[in-house]
Amino acid sequence: MTDIRKKHLKIKKKNSTIFLTCIVLIIISIIYGINIINNKQLTNKENKLQKKDNTPTIKEEDTSFEKASKLSYYRKENDTRYRAYRKLNPSLTTEQIVTEVNIGLDNPYYTNDIPVEKLNSQYILVNKYNYLSKDYIPADLQEISSQYSAKNMLYLVSYAKDAFEEMAKAAKQENLTVLAMSTYRSYDYQEQLYNNYVKQDGKENADTYSARPGYSEHQTGLAVDVCNGKESYTNFEVTQEFIWMQENAYKFGFILRFPKDKVRETGYSYESWHYRYVGKEIAEFIHNHNITYEEYYVQNIQK
Repeated sequence: MTDIRKKHLKIKKKNSTIFLTCIVLIIISIIYGINIINNKQLTNKENKLQKKDNTPTIKEEDTSFEKASKLSYYRKENDTRYRAYRKLNPSLTTEQIVTEVNIGLDNPYYTNDIPVEKLNSQYILVNKYNYLSKDYIPADLQEISSQYSAKNMLYLVSYAKDAFEEMAKAAKQENLTVLAMSTYRSYDYQEQLYNNYVKQDGKENADTYSARPGYSEHQTGLAVDVCNGKESYTNFEVTQEFIWMQENAYKFGFILRFPKDKVRETGYSYESWHYRYVGKEIAEFIHNHNITYEEYYVQNIQK
C-alpha cells in the first residue's frame, strides 16, 4: 500500500511540474508575441515619421511651391530647377531653395554663368556665376591716401575710396590701424595672379581661394583687402582691428565678403581680410541678418 501511494504521489508531482512548465511557456510566448507586435508598430511609426521628414509627398511639394510663387524673388523660369534642387536638398526651407537656385548653386561653379548687370554701381555682383568682360574698367577710380594704405597706387571707385578713408580714420582715432593692401585689379593682373596660384597649388585648390580672371570682385573697384601693418593680412582675424571691423565696418558701408560660415553661398574660402563696399543701408541689413551679398542681391536687387 505504501509503495502504491508513493508511486501515486510521484506521478502527481510529475504532472504538476509539467503543468507549471506549460504555464510558463505560454506566458513567455504571450510576452514574446506582444513585443513583436509593439516593435512592428514602432518600426512602422518610425518609417512614417522618416518619410514625412525626408520625403515630401506630392501634396506637400505642391503646397510648398505655391508658397514659393508668392515670394518677391521667385522666378517662374526657375521653377523646374527649384523642384529638382529640393529633391536633392529636402531639409532646406522653401526660401532657401529659391534663394540658392537664384544664386546658381544648383549648377557647378563657372557654369550657367552670365554677364554682370548694373555696371559702374555699388550694386554690382561678381562671383562664380557673374562675370566681367576683359575690357571692363570701373569709372572714377581714385587713389587711396597714403595715410590709409600699405603701399602706393591703390585705387577704389571714388565713393568707396571716401568711405574707406573715413572708416580707417575712425579706427585710427581708437588707436587701431586699418590699411588697404590690395584694391582694384585689372583683368590682366587677375589673370596673372590666378595662373600663378594654379601653378603653385593646382587648379582645383586655386579655385577655392582665387577668382578666375573676369570673376574677381577686385575688378569692380569696390573690394579691398586690409591689414594692420604688423601682422600678415592672412592673420588679420587675430588682430584687434578685425574685432573692430566686425563691429563697425557696416556703419561705413562695408561687409566682410567671404564669411567663415558662408563658404557654400559665396563659393570661396573664408577671408577675414576681404571687405566689399555695398553702401550703408545694404551693409547694415546684411550685418543684422547674417547673410551674404549673394543672398541679398537675388532677394532684393536682381531683376
